[in-house]
Amino acid sequence: MYTAQGKKDKSASSALLTQYGPLVRRLALHMIAKLPASVELDDLIQVGMMGLLDAAERFQDDQDAKFETYASQRIRGAMLDELRANDWVSRGLRQSSRSVATAIHSREQKLGRAPTEGEIAQELDMTLPSYQHLLQEIQGCQLVYYEDFDHYDQENNFLDRQKHGDESMLDEPLTRLLQGDFRRQLIEAIDLLPERERLLLSLYYEEELNLREIGAVLEVNQSRVCQLHSQAISRLRGTLREAMESSVS
Repeated sequence: MYTAQGKKDKSASSALLTQYGPLVRRLALHMIAKLPASVELDDLIQVGMMGLLDAAERFQDDQDAKFETYASQRIRGAMLDELRANDWVSRGLRQSSRSVATAIHSREQKLGRAPTEGEIAQELDMTLPSYQHLLQEIQGCQLVYYEDFDHYDQENNFLDRQKHGDESMLDEPLTRLLQGDFRRQLIEAIDLLPERERLLLSLYYEEELNLREIGAVLEVNQSRVCQLHSQAISRLRGTLREAMESSVS
């Protein structure tokens, strides 16, 4: 995207933004469905456009991946970096998210099956409407945070332990969690979800349907889709926390 004189080609950049602008908007809409109302769609799109331009500068024609696939990864990465940098979710809300995941896992261990919403609410000593409201409140707390695995601020948590291992892992302490056995554990955890929540995740992450479209399939409103999505992710977090700990111990 540079001219023969080494200057940026503005016309090429403009054409790129026009051609792939709809892709940026679609990715932003898909991501913002998981985020609090305080996050502005236009802000995500703007950051995504910067990610698109960065992808165009870095992409090499001889790469196996198609440009759209490569650009999608860079665009999502730019959006996530911006969200993390601005820490859009309060520490209290993240704590609430962890509490839900812990309650689900605890009740699951007691029952030997996936607990119902009523049973989870009981574990949290909440009414069902209050629990469902909390599910909407914690929407957007689904990214992995360093604090999620800090053992309530105790020293020597598992991410720190990984930093003292292979030097190649220093910049990506979660890399080994995405390899081999953890991938299998994630698949197994998804298989253990109630059928409705498993379908919701498939529609959202594989079919990339929006909340309105998923609501039409499940015959519920968008608010209910948000609740079910938060609950499904919380189930996975509760199940996988133990697996993540054991995988790096």
